[in-house]
Amino acid sequence: MRSGFIGLIGKANAGKSTLVNVLVGEKVAITSPKPQTTRTTIMGVLTKADYQLVFVDTPGIYKTMTYLGEVMKKSTEDTAKDVDFILYVVDGHEGISEDDIRLMKKYVCGKTPAAIAYTKIDIMPKERIADDVVKISEAGIECDVFPVSARTHTNTAKLERYLASKMPEGEKVIEDDIVSDKGDRFMISEIMREKLLLKLNEEVPHGIGVVINKFELQDNDVYDINLDIICEKKNHKAIIIGKEGKTLKEISSFARKDMEKYLGRKVFLTVYVRVEENWRSRPGLVKDIIS
Repeated sequence: MRSGFIGLIGKANAGKSTLVNVLVGEKVAITSPKPQTTRTTIMGVLTKADYQLVFVDTPGIYKTMTYLGEVMKKSTEDTAKDVDFILYVVDGHEGISEDDIRLMKKYVCGKTPAAIAYTKIDIMPKERIADDVVKISEAGIECDVFPVSARTHTNTAKLERYLASKMPEGEKVIEDDIVSDKGDRFMISEIMREKLLLKLNEEVPHGIGVVINKFELQDNDVYDINLDIICEKKNHKAIIIGKEGKTLKEISSFARKDMEKYLGRKVFLTVYVRVEENWRSRPGLVKDIIS
């Protein structure tokens, strides 16, 4: 039996969460094209007959000046120190920049065994893959590189087998029936945040948080969920609500359907929007919103 922890590390929007979901076979992390979609580490567990892979999805490396940003950065740094293997995820579609090389050297060339997942190959010229692999090698980064597409599952099974072979021998570290370290309340708040990220324009999502006020299964087998959407500015609140409440109704309906799918039961959802100026730089609020 082989088992161990694999930290997925990389820049924002590299495709870490999507890759984790595909490798685990279930949605354990929300995804969107917006930076800072993942704000805290999330474990996804894949258990097979002869190996167990515990993926640790980390916040994307992203320049920010807020307290939230510092918390996200620290969670990534701590993960890199604690896992058995690092899978550095780089967006192949965007190409390999000097910043990518710098970060690879930091995370891939240390004492922890590592490899590179070169993602999104389904939406890029195939001939560029070899050039980028050479560029990585010429920069002095010596490790295996796996061109993959999570969307089309290209090479993901090969990557899974490779990672299993790199795990230390030992017993399972997580019980068989567990696929994530996060509970239902966390996933419900993340589902709402995912729909906000997908619906709203670029200006608003960075300053959005979700707080669950009530999460109860009623006698009629319906979940009663009451939550607040937190934003930082009054004009952002107006954007979230929309004209005559249309935007908020659309987002809430979209989210409720996914909540029902996740919970396997009907959901009665109540949503409010409130303004908390600069909450991302207020430690107490950051703790309440991302925990």
